[in-house]
Amino acid sequence: MIQFNKTLVTDDELPWETVDPKIKRKIMAYNNDLMLVKVAFEQGGVGAIHKHPHLQISYVASGVFELTIGGESKVLNEGDVYFVPSDVLHGAVCIEDGVLIDVFNPMREDFVKAT
Repeated sequence: MIQFNKTLVTDDELPWETVDPKIKRKIMAYNNDLMLVKVAFEQGGVGAIHKHPHLQISYVASGVFELTIGGESKVLNEGDVYFVPSDVLHGAVCIEDGVLIDVFNPMREDFVKAT
């Protein structure tokens, strides 16, 4: 059983993990059922098309992104949200530097093992 032992988290106490040269992430909080991850993109950063069994809801905290989910694409801006059902192909291209706040159910064990 994986458990994150913090209930009150400040942004500055957590390190960034480099995903690729234009993308970095912070695992902000999680338990076995739920995970919140902050992902910062530089313009041109690409979250490659992929799928996973987790449900995902993401909030565009800043920037502009072109999202593709299940073959449908749309440009989303600060304040917009998207939902990714389980096992549906999806990806993102950063049009203007920005941050996505990703929430997963259940938590992404692969993210924890990668850190």
